[in-house]
Amino acid sequence: MQPDIPISGAAVPGMGVYDQIIPDLMRKFAIPGGAVAVLHDGRLIYARGFGYADVENKTPVQPDALFRIASVSKPITAAAIMKLVEEGKLELDDRVAPFIAHLTPRPGATVDPRWEQITIRHLLTHTGGWDSTKPNGGFDPMYRPVIAATAVNAPAPATAETIIRYMKGLPLDFNPGEKYVYSNFGYAILGRVIERVSGMPYEEYVRARVLQPLGAVRTRQGKTRMRDALPDEVKYYVPESPGLGMTAPLVPSVFPGEGTVPIPYGGFHLEASDASGAWVSSTVDLLRFLAGVDGRANRPDILSAGLVAEMTSSGPTVCASGACYYAFGWLVRPTQGDATWSHAGSNPGTSSLLVRSHHNFSWVALFNARSPTGTLAGELDAALWDAVASITSVPTHDLFSSFR
Repeated sequence: MQPDIPISGAAVPGMGVYDQIIPDLMRKFAIPGGAVAVLHDGRLIYARGFGYADVENKTPVQPDALFRIASVSKPITAAAIMKLVEEGKLELDDRVAPFIAHLTPRPGATVDPRWEQITIRHLLTHTGGWDSTKPNGGFDPMYRPVIAATAVNAPAPATAETIIRYMKGLPLDFNPGEKYVYSNFGYAILGRVIERVSGMPYEEYVRARVLQPLGAVRTRQGKTRMRDALPDEVKYYVPESPGLGMTAPLVPSVFPGEGTVPIPYGGFHLEASDASGAWVSSTVDLLRFLAGVDGRANRPDILSAGLVAEMTSSGPTVCASGACYYAFGWLVRPTQGDATWSHAGSNPGTSSLLVRSHHNFSWVALFNARSPTGTLAGELDAALWDAVASITSVPTHDLFSSFR
């Protein structure tokens, strides 16, 4: 790991604190590269890149470099569902089963009758009936691409459709709507709903109806293999532990016959996670997206005010204090007559955070590694709140036009 961390993009007077806290965090957690951007009143006031997109070639991260965003994909999927609601093609309390009736379980499997109770709303709020955290047997099916394919005699690695077929042959863990348990699988089903209702592939619908109208034209679905990376996409790294360099552990590839691979490039099947965690984006594109769904008048929203309010309305409580809840693709914390919305994401080689604050600032941070200790997310969140609080004079410029 290099102590000298290059910074790209224009320095912004009055916001130098970001140029200190981000490199400090990257050094602490042995993260090679990242990017951070800040929005205020609909204007992009800060966007810089830090460290290296490619450590071996010493290629600096550009402010608008592309990163896998992991679960920050979920607000995008939720916005697409709300767009279908606005188009009159879907209702939140529609049952999910009819949309995926064509995805049949393995021959002879019994389908839990509770599948018939699951609604779109349940999937959006992680209350569908699956508990990946349960003791002695909890699992996330999105990370079982070989097991799922084998179970239904489908090609490996399993697609999202194959995983749904696999899960239909297993019992639910609780009654739909009974409790909140975070579920990547529920969002994978939402991707299939979007396809069935729109008649378009998931990525195509989301790009056409959500992202491109907001100018987020570089945001695409990612691919598992390194050779399939998008132009301007960073490389992904797995620090063994802080200070021990960037050696990624080799694991068996999810692709049959490919031997062992670095875990970000075949330790899991990114394509199967399309609607739950496979988007690749930049900090700039993510703030273009956020500014178009944030319910604020400074940039036009793609959803009606009523649907934005419903998208962020009271969902299952997820804080011990009861002070925040999970709405549709957003963790929402009501504050001072408004609310802060946020979502974080993490995969081997990826850390991401998107925040729409209650006080008219929004920000995003993307990194090409994650903390082996798991404390990066909390420290990053706290540091970015401290940084925005330290801004004494808000810049009046808008940098959006500077970026693709």
